[in-house]
Amino acid sequence: MTPPNVTALRAAPRPTDGASQPRPSNARDGMPADDADTVHYRLRRQSRTPAWLALSWRALVALALIGIALAVHWFDRDGLRQNSGEPVTFADILYFTMITVTTVGYGDIVPVTQQARMFDTFVVTPIRLFVWLIFLGTAYDFLLKGVWEKWRMSVIQRHLEGHVVVAGFGTSGSEAVSELIRRGADPGMIVVVDERAAALRTAESCGTTVMEGNATRNAALEAARLSKARALIVSAGRDDTSILIVLTARRIAPDLPISVVIRSEDNEAIAHQAGANVVINPASFAGLLLAGSTHGAHTAEYMADLAASGGRVVLREREVSTDEVGKPLGSIATGLGHRIYRGHQDFCFWEPEAARLEAGDMIVEVVPRRSFVSSARENL
Repeated sequence: MTPPNVTALRAAPRPTDGASQPRPSNARDGMPADDADTVHYRLRRQSRTPAWLALSWRALVALALIGIALAVHWFDRDGLRQNSGEPVTFADILYFTMITVTTVGYGDIVPVTQQARMFDTFVVTPIRLFVWLIFLGTAYDFLLKGVWEKWRMSVIQRHLEGHVVVAGFGTSGSEAVSELIRRGADPGMIVVVDERAAALRTAESCGTTVMEGNATRNAALEAARLSKARALIVSAGRDDTSILIVLTARRIAPDLPISVVIRSEDNEAIAHQAGANVVINPASFAGLLLAGSTHGAHTAEYMADLAASGGRVVLREREVSTDEVGKPLGSIATGLGHRIYRGHQDFCFWEPEAARLEAGDMIVEVVPRRSFVSSARENL
């Protein structure tokens, strides 16, 4: 395959769908070099509980436990004695409670009645253990968790397989991620690669795994375990950047399904030549809907229904089942068959080849969205 001349691409207007842009490694331009020698790519995943909320809950629980011990000690203060013989005041009760909860006590104030000793044995001792566990858990979360998370994500990164890599989390990329999640995909199995911190924060809030990096670089895509991925979605915002990502990805993963968003019709053929399996032009699709609406409102409505995330029907691609081999495409019971793919050829439902399904055929059918989502979740 002859690489396309990326510098000869017709530049599309720069939208807000940006992602990684090609960056020169020459330090004279003031931009940092982005290569395997200078950049360490790490995956990260957002915690489901905000740090402030976790800290607040733990502090409230610790204070509540200490408050229980303080209240009971105060109401049962007659069961406590000081070695000095002085009366037990509230300050003494507060001191005794804090010392007893955090340590085993100093012996200057002691329980003397059976009731006070049983309370310290069966209530204060468990409270002491719980408070220490809260303190240790908090220390872990805010001091050691960062180290643990880096190690955990490095293990995930080494064993990542069967995931979807999304290069660029702009308008199209974010919609693709949202649709994947709506179709039952595990957000943790979606890896978003982008250079913009704001985009990565938004992607993390969806539960996806994110990585800051330039997707045009080999090191970034290799760190995202592209060779083990299930698919790559490219939405970089610029046609030249998107095609450069496709070229880089195709060299790393020769058989990986790659879908790319291209905004200029002149660049669609170049994207295919670069190695993209599917090239999507949002403007062309919008024009298709608009043109269809002039020939009948229901035609455009049905096409929009197929494309919308909340539509009633959806297109599904699947392999022909064993019991369907030898039967016509129109006889399938799972949906309405539109087309079959046999090797490198495709046949529509009216063509003679569709009269007999063969093993290995891929069927494109229209199914109800509910059954599609259920099937997708079963396959994940």
